[in-house]
Amino acid sequence: MKNKTLAAWLSILGQPLGLQRFYLHGLGDIWGWLSPIPTALGVYGVRRAQTLGLDDHLSWLLIPLLGLMVAIGALTAIVYGLMTPEKWNARFNPELGPDAASGQTNWLTVGALACSLLIGAGVLMASLAFSFQRYFEYQIEEAQKISQPDS
Repeated sequence: MKNKTLAAWLSILGQPLGLQRFYLHGLGDIWGWLSPIPTALGVYGVRRAQTLGLDDHLSWLLIPLLGLMVAIGALTAIVYGLMTPEKWNARFNPELGPDAASGQTNWLTVGALACSLLIGAGVLMASLAFSFQRYFEYQIEEAQKISQPDS
């Protein structure tokens, strides 16, 4: 029996490691096993930025991967939390009736929705802002190199 509330919380807290995929689809789920790869690359980008500074081009390409994985988890939690009990049970608990308790929405589900909106929107906007800022700063640096040749 797969619980909608637990799946929503696992999406928020464990999506970067694929935990909700393993909970819903079992250990044979390929997407669950592939989820840690972009997460690890994003963490590596954060470590590079801490070590080498924000001018490291590879770090500002890798850091958004971590933000993307967290944002995907938040979006998945929203999808699971807003799914009707009938649809949830038909998809994840086909042996149970359409209005079984595992697909019902309760206050913990609403809490998961609120947290996922807060975390997902914040992380997504921060990742986009960081990436665009670094990209445009890089473009300005390159334009200055072109417009001011060495004398």
